[in-house]
Amino acid sequence: MKMKLEQMDLRLRGLVIVRGILQDPVVKRYAAMVAASGDPAAFVTAAAEFEAALFDSGRCWTDYLLDTVLENNNICIRRAAAGGAGPAAEAALASELAVLQQAGEWGLEELLDDAPEALRQACRFLPRWETGSADYAAAYDKRRAEVGKKGYGMFARYHVFTVEDARLVPVHCPDPQRLSELPGYETERAKVIANTKALLAGLPANNVLLYGDAGTGKSSTVKAIGNEFAADGLRLVEVKKNQLYQIPAVMESLADNPLKFILFIDDLSFSSNDDDFAALKAILEGSVGGRSHNIAVYATSNRRHLVKERMSDREGDDLHAADTRQEMMSLSARFGLTVTFQRPDKAKFEAILLELARQYGVQMPADQLYIKGEAFAIRAGGRSPRVAKQFIELCKGGVQL
Repeated sequence: MKMKLEQMDLRLRGLVIVRGILQDPVVKRYAAMVAASGDPAAFVTAAAEFEAALFDSGRCWTDYLLDTVLENNNICIRRAAAGGAGPAAEAALASELAVLQQAGEWGLEELLDDAPEALRQACRFLPRWETGSADYAAAYDKRRAEVGKKGYGMFARYHVFTVEDARLVPVHCPDPQRLSELPGYETERAKVIANTKALLAGLPANNVLLYGDAGTGKSSTVKAIGNEFAADGLRLVEVKKNQLYQIPAVMESLADNPLKFILFIDDLSFSSNDDDFAALKAILEGSVGGRSHNIAVYATSNRRHLVKERMSDREGDDLHAADTRQEMMSLSARFGLTVTFQRPDKAKFEAILLELARQYGVQMPADQLYIKGEAFAIRAGGRSPRVAKQFIELCKGGVQL
């Protein structure tokens, strides 16, 4: 009869549905450890490498392995919303979950329970990793029921992404901006929030254009919404203007994902002969494939009409100049919701200063705060929430203004 270590080695080698967990750095070292049972020296080395990686994570092995399994991108979780992956795949998944639960609950003593005495003696000085108890099958069923909010694979671990070569790349340290940290423009933000909630609820949601003066919080609004609704199944994908041609491939890869996605294009504008202009028009509305129900495009711009137009453009030899101008303005019209962020007046700027001072713990009489803040804004080129934040941060840092 094979000892526990050999049995576990064979079962890990034979993983099919959740095979991707073997690429996890800690699980990979665990698999290498159980595979080295025939050589005490090699086993000790592999066990030490596994424990070093696990201890570095600061996690109990039972919980670490369970989370790795729950976040695995596999056919059963991908097809959860469509009724499952079929009886053969579901049976294989159940068997693998039982094996992995056993692996997660076994410590070194259990693994070596029936091992040769030489191997047990070689491991006597090794530390013991922490284990607990967990029902992997029940936890997996719960995760599948919540897949529309929790996601799977990298979407379970991250909520902000960028695009590289038409593939999504997770952002490990996204901007932590929250809606509660953005004073002013509550009416404007409420429209964007309502549209986002419609997207999350599976209701018709519009593409959104946030335009207006620089520094008024357009980009911060989108980032804060991405953070605010991440737990509800929202993921934010930042796309640069020169990557627009890659969006169709990205949208196709996300079409069957149970999560909801905002494709975020910051500081959008085009020259009149820009090839990306037609690409974005097709993405927003005009392609034969249409836009997936789980994706919306949110763009920010300092321009209401996204295509730069010069006076010389009106004086050329175009026989149908009016049609050309309509073509240039048609892009903005393809955003179903346009929200304007205008430079704040004096009263709104003072209210923003006061709220930011409260958030940062800046102790200054209100009248003095307003006078110094206004003077700083004049030197900075005008009032805006960005200028107000810069002023408060300088005050917090003790800079004399």
